Amino acid sequence: MIVGICKVELLLFESNSLKEKRMIIKSIIGRIQSRFNASVAEVGYHDLWARSEIGIACVSTDTKHANQMLESIISFIEKDGRVEIISQEIEYSGIFIN
Repeated sequence: MIVGICKVELLLFESNSLKEKRMIIKSIIGRIQSRFNASVAEVGYHDLWARSEIGIACVSTDTKHANQMLESIISFIEKDGRVEIISQEIEYSGIFIN
């Protein structure tokens, strides 16, 4: 089993308050969860209204498939005009169960 983990740092354009930021991030997270069936959560910059950091995790039997899934999610986020990706980190971990 392969676990793919991605941390994405975002700059928000249309946010002028924490309430607006949370609405945008909640929308993006919900769309990712429904479209890609991945685990997603806001993991950083909770107190800043113009920045956010989200964590994404997926489980697969193959590193290539996990990579394709995370790259598709990153591409999906890039197409959202409300945010810009500042940085991204992807890691993979193999878990062996007997």
